[in-house]
Amino acid sequence: MKGLVLSGGKGTRLYPITYTSAKQLVPVANKPVLFRVIEAIHDAGIDDIGIVVGDTAPEIKEAVGDGSRWDVHITYIQQDAPLGLAHAVKVSRDFLGDDRFVMFLGDNVIQGGIANLIRQFEHSEWNSQIVLTRVEHPEQYGVAELRDGRIERLVEKPRQPRSNLALVGIYMFDHHIWEAVDNIAPSWRGELEITDAIQYLVDHQYQVYPYVHEGWWIDTGAPGDMLDANRLVLDELEPYVEGYVDRDSQLSGKVTIEAGAEIINSVIRGPAIIGRDARIVNSYVGPFTAIYHHTIVDCSEIEHSIVLEHTKILHIDQRIEDSLIGRNVEITRSPLKPRAYKMMLGDNSKVGLITNGR
Repeated sequence: MKGLVLSGGKGTRLYPITYTSAKQLVPVANKPVLFRVIEAIHDAGIDDIGIVVGDTAPEIKEAVGDGSRWDVHITYIQQDAPLGLAHAVKVSRDFLGDDRFVMFLGDNVIQGGIANLIRQFEHSEWNSQIVLTRVEHPEQYGVAELRDGRIERLVEKPRQPRSNLALVGIYMFDHHIWEAVDNIAPSWRGELEITDAIQYLVDHQYQVYPYVHEGWWIDTGAPGDMLDANRLVLDELEPYVEGYVDRDSQLSGKVTIEAGAEIINSVIRGPAIIGRDARIVNSYVGPFTAIYHHTIVDCSEIEHSIVLEHTKILHIDQRIEDSLIGRNVEITRSPLKPRAYKMMLGDNSKVGLITNGR
């Protein structure tokens, strides 16, 4: 089998973070989401992976390289315009050939990996297998309706859902997908929809089976989703300490301190991760927080947040919570009013915060 990862989207829901960075490279628990997808595919026994790229191709290529760090081979496939998931499959035909393949959206995080379902599909005679999960608001997703253990109908964002089973963004196909993508028309939004291609397979009596995922799954396309994914992944990490923690600091719970990081007179409550060469001084880092590499947190408090690299948070006397803070950001005291502490900051921002009127 081969792997196909879709990384061509612009990530508009994560603006301003993604003005200067591909959304698939925003880290969850200090590891870019795209890296987690590649690892999941590799762990399932697949080492030949194509990555569909768009406008952010140079950044994706620089970050991922040839795939040797994961012991996989990466082929980059250019999609000149975001014309739908089925279109992404279509432009990947030269890479995929007639091999069976798994398609994985590059901004999705799923609990437990995909090894079991890959083995299930690889040793079956099914033409397609679609990963589904139960959701609270199915009207926001593509929804599958089942009959006798097979997919009967797919509906994109139904007004009155007849099922709570949403498409997760992981799909497996054999060569019959080429017949499907060649015979569907663009949707009302001008895209070739993967749901239409799957529906074509169903309507033409091909074997399309569901796999209902019982663990958590998150599409990290929005800030709140990123923070949720960060929380869930941090809670599953095996903690370790490779950096320096002085005798006046306290670590409690699952705390990871990466190499080169320094914790000085501070409290870190896990689950949390402090990236390489970061400095936490006279500060508190609370649960579900990921501090990326080369950051400084000095005389400040933060929890349930993601802080990207080369950012400085200095002398803030109110706790920062539920925040996604970009690269090269500097947050310092400001004498101006009114107060505000909950934020999403883009790369290269500088923000001054009110601190008790001083």
